[in-house]
Amino acid sequence: MTALTLTNVNKSFGKIHVLKDINIQIEEGEFAVFVGPSGCGKSTLLRVIAGLEDASSGEIQIGEDVVNLTPPSKRGIAMVFQSYALYPHLNVRKNMSLALKQEKQPKDVIEQRVAEASRMLDLEDYLDRYPSELSGGQRQRVAIGRAIVRHPKIFLFDEPLSNLDAALRMNTRIEIAGLHSQLAASMIYVTHDQTEAMTLADKIVVLRDGRVEQVGSPMELYNNPANQFVAGFLGSPAMNFFPAGVVGEGGNLTIGVRPEDLRLADDGALSVTVNHVEKLGGDTNVIAHAGDQRITARLFGQHDIAAGQQLQFGYDSARAYRFDDAGHRVR
Repeated sequence: MTALTLTNVNKSFGKIHVLKDINIQIEEGEFAVFVGPSGCGKSTLLRVIAGLEDASSGEIQIGEDVVNLTPPSKRGIAMVFQSYALYPHLNVRKNMSLALKQEKQPKDVIEQRVAEASRMLDLEDYLDRYPSELSGGQRQRVAIGRAIVRHPKIFLFDEPLSNLDAALRMNTRIEIAGLHSQLAASMIYVTHDQTEAMTLADKIVVLRDGRVEQVGSPMELYNNPANQFVAGFLGSPAMNFFPAGVVGEGGNLTIGVRPEDLRLADDGALSVTVNHVEKLGGDTNVIAHAGDQRITARLFGQHDIAAGQQLQFGYDSARAYRFDDAGHRVR
């Protein structure tokens, strides 16, 4: 069954056209991630789905119901915000149960759902604490628990990890992935972090300037990007791009090669000067330049390479990507 269908959805704020003919389908139980640079419209799209913003045109369907005129509280969604949005004067238990009380759910149902969510999120020892007594990661788990207790049709996450440090982001990302597995729920997650998108998603929706650039599984988009924007956005370090003439190929094409596909070679097509070396233990990232072109190579293992060194890199042409002047993939 389809959890969400967006058909020709547009959103304008006055003369500013923010969302442009969005067509997306999310299946029941799917984890979909909306990803793109700041200002691409991904958070606005999430708010339109939630009903916090009205679509200027187009149709929003949740399950079998068209919900364009349905208020947010009746859409069967629960939203987790970047800012946590917890009530400071309520303890964890009351923050998690507030929406259920407003829905006039029976007391035993409220207690059961809060207990269930707190077990899932390892919050059982914190139910009587207030938000000020919690770490950032614990506050985010409370915000997620507040969504879980509502048993929504769709969970919406709006950059929920942005306020956490690197270690907490990774841990909470793992918790969210585990939660999706436990609940088998439909989830839509907005982020500008392509690592979060690649590690969490069943389906990635790449947005740019209010339009959908490509939709597919993480590996589909990574291995078969439709255009230069998608190719450059997904992957860390990012894909290298250089004119075909730099490596002796004809035509006005741009060549794309992922950093892990470059290899040291005495007869390599790319002659570079090293600018910086990132020694990560298991990997070595070499940042260099070939003329005006910046080149990043990701080498497995440890390498004795220093800034200023002259190197040559080769690559398998079968693993290179080629784009025309408009950035469209040609082969």
